[in-house]
Amino acid sequence: MKGSERDDTPVLITEAEPSYEDQFAARKRKYMIMMGLRIPCLLLAGLTYQVWWLALAFVALSIPLPWMAVLIANDRPPRKSEKVNRYQRDPKAIEAADRQVIDG
Repeated sequence: MKGSERDDTPVLITEAEPSYEDQFAARKRKYMIMMGLRIPCLLLAGLTYQVWWLALAFVALSIPLPWMAVLIANDRPPRKSEKVNRYQRDPKAIEAADRQVIDG
């Protein structure tokens, strides 16, 4: 193997999902980001109170954020739908032939 390059890229050999701790950390991160977006929305609503429709839009945007954050944080990640490489036989590879049946 002196002249050839060796590929050290790891190969996925299992269908295992990420650990519970990794999934929980990702969900917690999503929750914190979504709840963190609520504070700027409320601050912008307070800063734009002279333009009532813009302030109202920021308040309206901040109202569903906690509900959406909880739904997204409590949802587990979707299962991977991978096409499994399975052997597919040719249906005409072995054809039925007339065989003599011997009753005994």
